[in-house]
Amino acid sequence: MISSLLVANRGEIACRVFRTCHELGIRTVAVYSDADEDALHARVADTAVRLPGASPADTYLRGELIVKAAVAAGADAVHPGYGFLSENAGFARAVLDAGLVWVGPSPEAIEAMASKTRAKELMSAAGVPLLAPLDPDAVTQADLPVLVKASAGGGGRGMRIVRELDVLKRELSAASAEAGSAFGDGSVFVEPYVEHARHVEVQIVADGHGTVWALGTRDCSLQRRHQKVIEEAPAPGLGPDVERRLYAAATAAARTIAYTGAGTVEFLVSGDGASEDRTSEDRVHFLEMNTRLQVEHPVTEAVFGVDLVALQLRVAEGAALESDPPAPSGHAVEARLYAEDPSRDWAPQTGTLHRLSVPGVRLDTGYGDGDTIGVHYDAMLAKAVAHAPTRAEAIRRLAGALDRATIHGPVTNRELLVRSLRHGEFAAASGAYGSGAGAVRSARWRS
Repeated sequence: MISSLLVANRGEIACRVFRTCHELGIRTVAVYSDADEDALHARVADTAVRLPGASPADTYLRGELIVKAAVAAGADAVHPGYGFLSENAGFARAVLDAGLVWVGPSPEAIEAMASKTRAKELMSAAGVPLLAPLDPDAVTQADLPVLVKASAGGGGRGMRIVRELDVLKRELSAASAEAGSAFGDGSVFVEPYVEHARHVEVQIVADGHGTVWALGTRDCSLQRRHQKVIEEAPAPGLGPDVERRLYAAATAAARTIAYTGAGTVEFLVSGDGASEDRTSEDRVHFLEMNTRLQVEHPVTEAVFGVDLVALQLRVAEGAALESDPPAPSGHAVEARLYAEDPSRDWAPQTGTLHRLSVPGVRLDTGYGDGDTIGVHYDAMLAKAVAHAPTRAEAIRRLAGALDRATIHGPVTNRELLVRSLRHGEFAAASGAYGSGAGAVRSARWRS
């Protein structure tokens, strides 16, 4: 059994993993950069090891330093969190080669899903519905619009929507340059662009004994700059046939690569495919598989009454899951609270966070009162999560909690979140949002 675990990450996700470890009696080890010397995740861990430097390239992306820190601190397992090295097969191998337990899927499974083009080939062979890539040199006017995407990485980098044929080559070059800068891999591909679609994902958990759970759906359609803003579970308005096909496709994806641990299979669901009376196979399209824990995992935890980090640890220890997952109950909604100014083109904000309190809901954060929000890392302050018997109640609870929240310090997107939650299209899950028409889009209601 795991007795001491190092989290190869920082901030909110490190604190989240440590919380479960403390409940289970597992000793915790943090790593921190010079910029994070006084960070919350370093304070709450039982042991903290310094990684000299401030930039991610010098610290949290240095796998060899993190493995060395784990060994020196006496850890017997490593949890990657999300971001940084969480989907790096080389890092996973280094952890295993050091004789440590890797709390995640096998390096081979990570590699299989690392390239979106390779992942599509595997999923196509497994019968998972997807949008087939197009030959960029053979794209015609009839194929437009198309989407240029980076083969590696995510977060919207290296992504371009092309509606005019004469700009395709230029956008391919621009996307390749952006992908190369962000991920060290400039390869891109082209696929049909689905105008009216929702971003729906399925949480899976698999053990090493052949059991794969599909723990419901999540809708992550409300985005800005291809970054998720509000997520919820279950995805509203899906017909039972669409849900069954999503579960079947997600389970098939996991079995195809012998997946173990927690992961997420992401799909586009077209507008017609979101209604109960349409069952066409081409209404569900595989996007990618994230071979790690997702930022939005708390909404699934709330609905299914599980601790996904605890399940990750159990699977890593070799335990078997029950044959069937627990039954879902109610609805959960999560909002990402960022230190950013929506009125200034979402510019990140820095400074002292004097007070952060969001009463009445679950708050996952990597900051405490008095902490400094710096310039080196992601601007997310916290995730606020509300669970209730119905979707309307969960939305009302979360909007009310954010409205009453005490946030003293840098400007945040709190007001935008409240307005988004209370916006007619979102709150009613009707019109464009509920049917999927244009749902994968920016959070555009600012006033």
